[in-house]
Amino acid sequence: MRVGLDLLFLVPGETGGRETYARELVRGLAAERPDLDLLTFINRETAAGVSGFWSDAAEVIEIGSSGVARSSWALGELWKLPRAAGELDVLHSVANFGPLHGGRARVLTVHDVLWRRLPEAVPTAMRLGTNALVTAAARRADRVITVSHASAADIERELRLPAGRVAVVPNGVTPPPASPPAPADVGQGARPLALSVASDLPHKNLAALVDGLALVPAGARPVLAFAGHGTDTGALRARAGERGVADDVRLLGAVDVEQLEALYAAASLVVTATRFEGFGLPVLEAMARGVPVACSDLPVLREVAGDAAVWLDPGDPPSIARAIAAALGDAERLGVAGRERAARFSWAAAARATAEVYERVADRR
Repeated sequence: MRVGLDLLFLVPGETGGRETYARELVRGLAAERPDLDLLTFINRETAAGVSGFWSDAAEVIEIGSSGVARSSWALGELWKLPRAAGELDVLHSVANFGPLHGGRARVLTVHDVLWRRLPEAVPTAMRLGTNALVTAAARRADRVITVSHASAADIERELRLPAGRVAVVPNGVTPPPASPPAPADVGQGARPLALSVASDLPHKNLAALVDGLALVPAGARPVLAFAGHGTDTGALRARAGERGVADDVRLLGAVDVEQLEALYAAASLVVTATRFEGFGLPVLEAMARGVPVACSDLPVLREVAGDAAVWLDPGDPPSIARAIAAALGDAERLGVAGRERAARFSWAAAARATAEVYERVADRR
């Protein structure tokens, strides 16, 4: 079976959880289903860099579009990609957007419907464009995949898809390296390190973490490090100054895989006050490494973390402060429970379940 993976969204190092999903899915399919003939469709930014997961186990086809310029990306998805995908048995678009035709069968992964559930977090033009493109692609796809039951319920309701049209294939977790790296030193000294792993997007609610940190008593206050694309901007620095915790905050910006592992190795807890998620990969990654987690009390994060996290109200800084203190005080139990919970998730299982979706849609076609 010839399967094409639509990676036109990919700008390596800048596309967050969608990049992790694509990387681990390609690797998982190659390992679990070597009988599949895999092709990856990439944009010119990806093609201009060094080779990566998109070329390790798949034939690569460059489409003359940009992953940075949204109009060029849309043109690639709607016109150029269908022309290149005509002989495929299955075309899988892995990051919400996909073509309306092309290939014998089409699968679309919709990670979440943030623009419908939290419209104030998305600029108007982007929200309208996303709604038009994703809704049309989802309704025309042979099958929609999403990564959690909470997201599946949102997608079926918001996009008005028939019941049973959406397949739930949970994300996996990348295992910790066999030889853990030396813990990162971000100037925390002997103090605990609280780590936030997220891009600086409105729904990630990063400023609320600064507000919560300021309410932790100075003698028990950890250093709070923000790692993610855009987190080295002045807004968080100014917020920390206003709250009197400028010396307690580290703004690291985007980090690569090796740097992130070193940060996990140094972290005493991982904390998120996100207002919305489709899954919550950093929560799962932290648990797999035995790092205690304090996170927003959202149905999707309950689905991922079970009883292996301390819950907080993302709109209430005192709740955030209490959760940080509670996670630090219950670190041993949370570390054990987190590892046990994370063992239920694997990219191998995700790849096998995704390949089963391919087989079903190809057979129906």
